[in-house]
Amino acid sequence: MSFHPIEQAPGRLNRSELAVPGSQPKMFEKAANSDVDVIFLDLEDAVAPDEKEGARKNIIAALNDIDWGNKTMSVRINGLDTHYMYRDVIEVVEQAGGRLDLIMIPKVGTAADVYALDMLVTQIEAAKGYSKRIGFEHIIETALGMQNVHEIAGASRRNESLHFGVADYAASTRARTTIIGGVNPHYAVLTDPEEDGSRATHWGDMWHYALARMVVAARANGLRPIDGPFGDFQDADGYRAAARRAAVLGCEGKWAIHPSQIALANEVMSPSEADITKARRILEAMAEAEAAGKGAVSLDGRLIDYASIRQAEVLVEKARQIAG
Repeated sequence: MSFHPIEQAPGRLNRSELAVPGSQPKMFEKAANSDVDVIFLDLEDAVAPDEKEGARKNIIAALNDIDWGNKTMSVRINGLDTHYMYRDVIEVVEQAGGRLDLIMIPKVGTAADVYALDMLVTQIEAAKGYSKRIGFEHIIETALGMQNVHEIAGASRRNESLHFGVADYAASTRARTTIIGGVNPHYAVLTDPEEDGSRATHWGDMWHYALARMVVAARANGLRPIDGPFGDFQDADGYRAAARRAAVLGCEGKWAIHPSQIALANEVMSPSEADITKARRILEAMAEAEAAGKGAVSLDGRLIDYASIRQAEVLVEKARQIAG
């Protein structure tokens, strides 16, 4: 390991994260009673300009009055380039900061953006006498944000997670797509011709590079990487496939833009019983090997060593979080 220590963000369960428009208070109770891990009450994209102020009031009332149980609560504020942002932060944190765990910051472009929000929230917390530190979750959804993702990830001790905002990222990079997440038939390769002249087409994942880069920045700074929205909420198989790709790359969770996607995210982002059993067997085998003075051992015909312990511990710890 490097001599540089990585401080880990608070270990919140973040398999599923539900978007709930602040302008739709009738949805609040249903979200509170769902099986989602994290809820973000939205003041940005899901709220029309003439409903921003009302949505802000709805969210403040909801945070104070609704029993959200043990769910992690976040509010997505408007962007730093809007005149709504400062009121979002000041009013929500001053009036409902006691129940607020996270602030979701959209379209983060530079580390200075994070610094500005950190300064404002720090002053409010000090003035109100809050003992709990509100965390930040950043949506990486512009070319500028992706260019600066590593600096953004390390810009504040409030940082907890990075989220891939695929739709705005596509717009920012001028990608040729109008869907939200998922795959594109034009992002494909052709095999060489067979003897009969036929060629097979293999689709690729056009978001692989961006998501992988964000995961590295998150993990290098002790943050949770979270995959963003999948627009077709009627395509459960497509959602599962996208979530699995994100999980394989290292993401801990995925957004749910519809309640039907909560169970899918929790399913994919939870280790299976088989995975947990294997992880525990690895830890037991390595404990026996260590007692015998060995640094590596064979299990089920495969070599396991101290790196295997670290991989297994991740799965066992996730299982403990879910059980708790």
